[in-house]
Amino acid sequence: MKYISTRGNAPAKTFTEILLGGLAPDGGLYLPEQYPQVTRAELDAWRKLSYADLAFAVLSKFATDIPAADLKAIVTKTYTAGVYCNGRADSPAEDITPLRTLEPGVHILELSNGPTLAFKDMAMQLLGNLFEYALDKQHAELNILGATSGDTGSAAEYAMRGKRGIRVFMLSPIGKMSGFQRAQMYSLQDPNIFNIAINGFFDDAQDLVKAVSNDHAYKATHKIGTVNSINWGRVSAQIVYYFKGYFAATQSNDEQVAFSVPSGNFGNICAGHIARMMGLPIGQLILATNENDVLDEFFTTGAYKPRNTSHTYETSSPSMDISKASNFERFVFDLVGRDGAKVREFWGKVDKGGSFDIKDTAYWEALPKFHFSSGKSTHYDRIKTIQGMWEEYGVMVDTHTADGIKVGMEQRRPNLPLICLETALPAKFEETIVEALGRLPERPAAMEGIEKLPQRCVEMDADVVKLKAFITAHV
Repeated sequence: MKYISTRGNAPAKTFTEILLGGLAPDGGLYLPEQYPQVTRAELDAWRKLSYADLAFAVLSKFATDIPAADLKAIVTKTYTAGVYCNGRADSPAEDITPLRTLEPGVHILELSNGPTLAFKDMAMQLLGNLFEYALDKQHAELNILGATSGDTGSAAEYAMRGKRGIRVFMLSPIGKMSGFQRAQMYSLQDPNIFNIAINGFFDDAQDLVKAVSNDHAYKATHKIGTVNSINWGRVSAQIVYYFKGYFAATQSNDEQVAFSVPSGNFGNICAGHIARMMGLPIGQLILATNENDVLDEFFTTGAYKPRNTSHTYETSSPSMDISKASNFERFVFDLVGRDGAKVREFWGKVDKGGSFDIKDTAYWEALPKFHFSSGKSTHYDRIKTIQGMWEEYGVMVDTHTADGIKVGMEQRRPNLPLICLETALPAKFEETIVEALGRLPERPAAMEGIEKLPQRCVEMDADVVKLKAFITAHV
């Protein structure tokens, strides 16, 4: 299988050729030349598989240049009860992603039992093992540059710590994450981990990552790669749990389901879109935003208007405090019939701080066939949802998952089972849980007192020259 750029001006490459990079040379994002199709016979066979075996089956359709035995070893090493054992005591670790049924037809897919208590671990642990495999084959090194609004950073650092030939430079916005999130990242003492706190918002940090990635000479000289959701390896790994969740919530492959997904950067729900395009019977993809509702605005009005940092709100679901969704370009590429020139036209405006509107075009007419619905959730909504989940079901959820549940319950179509994707454990957002429930959430024993550990972090203005100088001095 070959991969092409959403902007149409980059040569096609294989899975391992794009694995260690991020943006394509033309500034676009990689996608398969065409999505592999899953047959009914395959769906029937996959229904019985363990998570590791299902991951092998799905990823075999994308990583066609990795020998089957090698890929099998990598996924088997990744998806074990030993890796995904940090969650709730009542969640069977061997399930990797247990389905919690709240009532008939309403479920939460638990994705936060990994080492950093967030769904990002589902893909990042695999990516760490894939990176190590690829670098070993090439006798090469990699300097990972990423940006995080909360959970990507810790998931990447925990996946890459101690990996041969890998350094991680992770950007995060100063003071915009929870204390737990900051402690998870900044307390790591591994010499290959570098935390850089940026004066600004997540979008400023993400812009710095893109600026470095678009300096092709610097990127090549300093062996820069990425683990943000612009990395195709991460998106492909996330596709797996849509299949697993579907099988867990249904009795046969004749049924359809709805997935509700909290979304800031569009990476998680993009994986669901691709799973549906592959043939998974998803009847509805529900996108939930917080007060930073740029994506909801697009799906309800047709206008994509990224906001600058002065118009980005700080909220109690901080991992979604994003107003420029990097992965959205992948969906728009499909929406416009994979017309790279049209994507270049749209993102030419976006990259200059502008916007685009599809309302009076054929693209607006085509939008319903992708089965998206959307809505937004506010601080008041998530407090009420957290309270309602606790009172009615005895289930404690984090703020982002609460956004997904609130919008999912509003937008779900009648008779479609609803699967809400969990994004993190409530322990990561204690302040809001205490506000909602008057009690602290439980946290795994390994995470007790994490905020008191010594922290390592460098503060920096959103200046690409300073960032490059820092990276150069530490490679």
